[in-house]
Amino acid sequence: MNYDLKIRQEASKEFSNAFVWYEEQQSGLGDVFETAIRRKLNQISRNPYHYKADYNQFHQALTEKFPFLIVYIIDENLKQITVMAIFHTSRNPNKRFRK
Repeated sequence: MNYDLKIRQEASKEFSNAFVWYEEQQSGLGDVFETAIRRKLNQISRNPYHYKADYNQFHQALTEKFPFLIVYIIDENLKQITVMAIFHTSRNPNKRFRK
């Protein structure tokens, strides 16, 4: 069973900024980044409990090929995943957990 995905505005902005940055580095790299994020979101949607939960029930899934964590929470009642952050791993780790 797939869970519904909801992406917070802040996470969407983080994704957009990273996409633009990668595209500026090399044409087409933004598309590769987007594919990696979408692939990981699909995996999360299919099996959200596969990835560990840390502080305050935040789950974290590391993307492949790019140093980004997708931070999310699960609402079991609604069968919904809310993506809280698409977080570059070099940033202050305390900022990845926010509601």
